[in-house]
Amino acid sequence: MQVQPYLFFDGRCDEAIEFYKNAVGAKVSTLMRFKDAPPPAQHSPGSENKVMHAHLEIGDTAVLASDGRNSGQPKFEGFALTINAKNEAEADRLFNALVEGGTVTQPLTKTFFSPRFGMLADKFGVHWIVLAAQ
Repeated sequence: MQVQPYLFFDGRCDEAIEFYKNAVGAKVSTLMRFKDAPPPAQHSPGSENKVMHAHLEIGDTAVLASDGRNSGQPKFEGFALTINAKNEAEADRLFNALVEGGTVTQPLTKTFFSPRFGMLADKFGVHWIVLAAQ
């Protein structure tokens, strides 16, 4: 069994996919648009080219994504995605790439459990925890 996060970007999924490709090396294995769904597909007018479903691979993890209802109001509350970097340099690089346009909620620092630990909300509002292996 696997549990996979499914993120709804409410109209900004294409932008998010490009951001995660650059920031964390995400690879897109599946991308379907609303216009590709068989009739009687239900979607809002003007959202034909929006992302109905995407499957991203970030390292060994699958992250699913969509534009959802295309409301323009994505909300990511009550959870964070965690990246376990192999060393401090990789943690620094990933943290700095993910926080571009976002907000640091806990600066990268040394803790009793990791030589590098930090938290942020990226420019889409997705919360991330970045830590380096001991």
